Amino acid sequence: MTGNPYPLGLRLAGRRVVVVGGGAVATRRVPALLDAGADVLLVAPELTPALRGHVDAGRLRWEPRRFVPDDLDGAWLVQVAVDDRVAAAAVSAAAAERRIFCVRADDRAAATAWTPAVTRHGPVTVAVLGGGDPRRAMSVRDAVRELLAARAGQQAPEPGAAAPARPATPPAGEPDAAGVAPSAGRVALVGAGPGDPELITVKGWRLLTEADVVVADRLVPGLLLDELRPDVELVDASKIPYGPSRAQEEINRILVDRARAGKVVVRLKGGDPYVFGRGGEELLACAEAGVPVTVVPGVTSAISVPASAGVPVTHRAVAHEFTVVSGHVAPDSPASLVRWESLAGLRGTLVILMGLKNLAAISATLVAHGRPAQTPAAVIQEGTTSGQRTLRSTLGTVAGDVAAAGLRPPAIVVVGDVVGTLDT
Repeated sequence: MTGNPYPLGLRLAGRRVVVVGGGAVATRRVPALLDAGADVLLVAPELTPALRGHVDAGRLRWEPRRFVPDDLDGAWLVQVAVDDRVAAAAVSAAAAERRIFCVRADDRAAATAWTPAVTRHGPVTVAVLGGGDPRRAMSVRDAVRELLAARAGQQAPEPGAAAPARPATPPAGEPDAAGVAPSAGRVALVGAGPGDPELITVKGWRLLTEADVVVADRLVPGLLLDELRPDVELVDASKIPYGPSRAQEEINRILVDRARAGKVVVRLKGGDPYVFGRGGEELLACAEAGVPVTVVPGVTSAISVPASAGVPVTHRAVAHEFTVVSGHVAPDSPASLVRWESLAGLRGTLVILMGLKNLAAISATLVAHGRPAQTPAAVIQEGTTSGQRTLRSTLGTVAGDVAAAGLRPPAIVVVGDVVGTLDT
């Protein structure tokens, strides 16, 4: 039986959705389900680091095994994110018996539901189905996104004019409009911003639409991955703090190898590529291999996350300076490059990234070297996202308050009189 798909917006908040598979496809699909508030059950023997991060954060439940039909009990929707057609067909059959709609990554024709190409613009969500052709759906989606951006303040096209076309990527060996032949492909180091997918720059998003390969970190907004073309190779280079990680040398090798194969490679990094993002190392690796590199700055969490919590890092007559440091190394460690005793003597704002694990030692060191224990402090977890949590305290008590509140990474710590400046 054939027919046109019936478009429908599913309200999944609090409703069970089962995702079968723990690889790249699931990594791309799960963030949108979490954004919809779904109660996600993930069934897979193994997970990517990015998915493991969601599990560790308590955003979803994971069954570390193969699928069994009883997994669908109470489910409203199932997403099959495996490339094993036999296993996918078994999930489809179990879903059909229970009259549960089933999305299949391996075979759209065998699915009872399709995931559309989606773009989000504030409260507006646009979903496009291309009659079974993902490329057509993506092309229309991108044109709609550009029109929405034009309405938001950029120059709108003339009435009746066609929407701007997505820039074409020249085939390997052929020159682009500037006469440059990208025979070895190219790499773009793109800052994805602090967490809100709309905070990526226009240039960064455009490069994502052109990418053949995306190498993404754990802190990249998951909804950006959901908008990638189906044929894009997604490499999960997640670095879970104090957990599994892919060596930087391996990441460098992937960037160079894919570019030398003529691919357009986007290295997508949370925040800004050059703010504790190791973007400089990746640029040097590409330069040594003769691979062209474009660097696209991103909105850094050091400034944007405090701002999202109502904390300006500078304020007239309160703070004329701010300092950003990494707290991933304890103050008393020989490996630490931060002079905490000098920071304790500053009057301005101190912004600490990756410092939650060592917060007790950091705060004690600052107090011991003269920063008053009553100095206001704030900790913002998952800033600019729907999971944002803010804790306000003082330098002397903040470590204990964070532990009592159960805050976890990623989180930004702000120390200084600017905390509370904008409270009304």
